[in-house]
Amino acid sequence: MEGQKPFIIAEMSGNHNQSLERALAIVDAAAAAGVDAIKIQTYTADTMTLDIDTGEFFIADPNSLWKGESLYHLYEKAHTPWEWHKPIFDRCKEHGIMGFSTPFDDTSVDFLEELDVPCYKIASFENVDLPLIRKAARTGKPIIASTGMTTVSELADLVQTARDNGCTDLTLLKCTSSYPSSPEGTNLRTIPHMRELFGCDVGLSDHTLGIGVGVASVALGATVIEKHFTLSRADGGVDAAFSLEPDEMAQLVRECRAAALAMGEVCYEMAEQEKKSLQFRRSLYIAEDMRAGDVLTEKNLRRIRPGHGLSPKHYDVLLGQRVRCDVKRGTPMSWTLVE
Repeated sequence: MEGQKPFIIAEMSGNHNQSLERALAIVDAAAAAGVDAIKIQTYTADTMTLDIDTGEFFIADPNSLWKGESLYHLYEKAHTPWEWHKPIFDRCKEHGIMGFSTPFDDTSVDFLEELDVPCYKIASFENVDLPLIRKAARTGKPIIASTGMTTVSELADLVQTARDNGCTDLTLLKCTSSYPSSPEGTNLRTIPHMRELFGCDVGLSDHTLGIGVGVASVALGATVIEKHFTLSRADGGVDAAFSLEPDEMAQLVRECRAAALAMGEVCYEMAEQEKKSLQFRRSLYIAEDMRAGDVLTEKNLRRIRPGHGLSPKHYDVLLGQRVRCDVKRGTPMSWTLVE
């Protein structure tokens, strides 16, 4: 995939705010913005955690977007009802974009297989769940896996498990699992290193604000870019604070594809599109009317635009030489003019 336009995924997550109508509107808006795929998440609160609202099951961190929530209640609020999956995927097909999901346990893989999803996404928090990765890999579908919080050893386990169980199309996404994350902690230089280390495509799951990090990742070889998406941050939602709005997503798509086109190859030759500009380069021109035998000086021989005269590199050699004929001001300098 390297060298092709990056594959842009809009992550809906829980930004549907428990409205199927809004979920379908998110698909419509993402398709209009030019994305290649919509991704949702397949879980229930019971498949994610226990119904306990104390201790480690409660989010007390004052800096968290979800402070004051129990994990169970948060996942109840954020989950995408399973009966919505088919209408969402059908709407994706209507727009000609891919619809797929992140499974969070074995039952969600079985459910998504019934819907014949084209691929699976493994979330950062589940990338150490090797039985889940094994289950997804055995479907034979491509796997896209986020790498937030992992050590190199854990990544090696992920990759080996996927490949040992039949996954022949694996993409790893460089990811920083904080919400939002900062550009300073993104470490995009990991992308080419990860690609070489594991011999697979590498992309970016981006939780920073804005589009700059995503665009920069393309220059380092990212082939897939995943970004959370909402109709409007002002409408709220579990992930709205670090999600792109439609105009921003359209800009991400446009600029990432421009960045991919701009990469090209190592080239010191003149680009074809530059050739018509040659005429406007600096060159040597006669700047005053001259008579035969007059000496070329800094006053009457100028380095100016356009580019029809001799190259400026000959300037020092020509100074002090005499012209062999009368020459009008504005004549491009040529060797035939000197004795």
